[in-house]
Amino acid sequence: MKTADQKTQEKRGTTSMREHAAATFALKSWNENPYNEMQGAPKLTRVNATKSYLGEITGEGQVEYLMMYRDDGSATFTGLERLVGTLGGRSGSFVLQHSGTFERGVATAMLSVVPGSGTEELRGIKGEGQFAVGHQPPYEMTLEYGFE
Repeated sequence: MKTADQKTQEKRGTTSMREHAAATFALKSWNENPYNEMQGAPKLTRVNATKSYLGEITGEGQVEYLMMYRDDGSATFTGLERLVGTLGGRSGSFVLQHSGTFERGVATAMLSVVPGSGTEELRGIKGEGQFAVGHQPPYEMTLEYGFE
């Protein structure tokens, strides 16, 4: 027997249940430019990129990264990405915050849904995800999510 709260959540289309989504993404564009370079110091760059998603997440993402490159070629990056499309059969958009590193040819990032960023049927989304990708597509990512 369902509680009154569960029935209310079903009517609203919200649940506290965590869902799992797996997707692949491709880079449609990658525009990177230095914004601060100093002799003997790590290089700072800004990236504007567009990604396309297939799988349990479909749509397009627009991301801005800030990156810091070390002399050995490794990097640390942070970014915000607005993903517009569908997730688990729901349409809308949400913003992912990226925090990651690039080492030995592999970019690894932790992703978190920015609270309050969901629109339309994705309003109230919350979650975390990740990816670890090399230079050869397709790039795989996962997202664990739920709704408030």
